[in-house]
Amino acid sequence: MDRSRGEPQVAPTEDLARGAAAGDPAALDELLHAIRPEVVRRCGRFLPCREDAEEAAQDVLLQVARKISTFQGRSRFSTWLYTVVANCCRQKYRELKRRSVEQPAPIEAERHVDPRTTSVIAGSRLDLLEALDRLEREHPQLVEPLVYRDICQLEYAEAAERAGIPLGTFKSRLHEARKQVRPWLAEAP
Repeated sequence: MDRSRGEPQVAPTEDLARGAAAGDPAALDELLHAIRPEVVRRCGRFLPCREDAEEAAQDVLLQVARKISTFQGRSRFSTWLYTVVANCCRQKYRELKRRSVEQPAPIEAERHVDPRTTSVIAGSRLDLLEALDRLEREHPQLVEPLVYRDICQLEYAEAAERAGIPLGTFKSRLHEARKQVRPWLAEAP
């Protein structure tokens, strides 16, 4: 407790993550509470619909709770978290896409709003998710560099470490990923 202000001190996220990874349930609860706003914001960068982003954020928090023991502290917790966010959002996108194909819902024309025509930002995110999905099918080794650097906006060295490849290889794969994705995004409606 900060005696000068009478407020409890908040442990930095990195310390909470290490404590949670070591099995401290109080640290895990505090960590999940602390990261929730950031997780929702990060999920919103992937998924344009707020409800989908919030649902993906719940999946992220669940994965963090389940997998925190695998966090070894070799990189920053935020780097580990970005990986979980990216994977959960991509999985949520695939699930939503599959669900829409399996159970197409009737849409009233006057109530249907296509985010591609109403929001440049939302449309570009939909297009990017489509491109990532295609890239994963055609060149799976190129997905991580693109996600870590261009979406999670990690520094090159940190992203290469997270991907588990040398920096030169990371940069080469990132260049190739951008080269592959660029025309797909250009041809998107």
